[in-house]
Amino acid sequence: MNLDYKEVGRRIAKRRKALNLKQAVVEERAGMGCKYLSSIERAVSIPSAEVLTRLALVLNTTPDEFLLGAVRQQDARWKDVAQLLQTMDDGQLDLAESFLTWLSERD
Repeated sequence: MNLDYKEVGRRIAKRRKALNLKQAVVEERAGMGCKYLSSIERAVSIPSAEVLTRLALVLNTTPDEFLLGAVRQQDARWKDVAQLLQTMDDGQLDLAESFLTWLSERD
C-alpha cells in the first residue's frame, strides 16, 4: 500500500484544527521536537508508525483517520498498544516497527 503523505499531513492538520490546537501544543503533548509537526503536515517529513500513534492519542482519534481517512470504531485496544509503544526505548521501537511492517504486509 502506497501512502499519500500529503494527504496524511492534511488529515492530521484538519483534525488538529478541528480541536483548536496549535502545532506547538500538539508537539509538546506528543513528545515531538519543535517544528516536526509542521514538516509532517506539509509532507516534508514522513512520520513513523510510533509518531502517528502518538499523534492519534493526542488528537483523540485512531491512526486510521490519518492513514485511510476513516475512523475505526473507538476501542481501547489501539490505545493500549500506543501506551506500550510510549514506554519503549529506541531499540524496542525499531523492533516493534519492523514487526508491525511485516505484519501489515502479510496477506
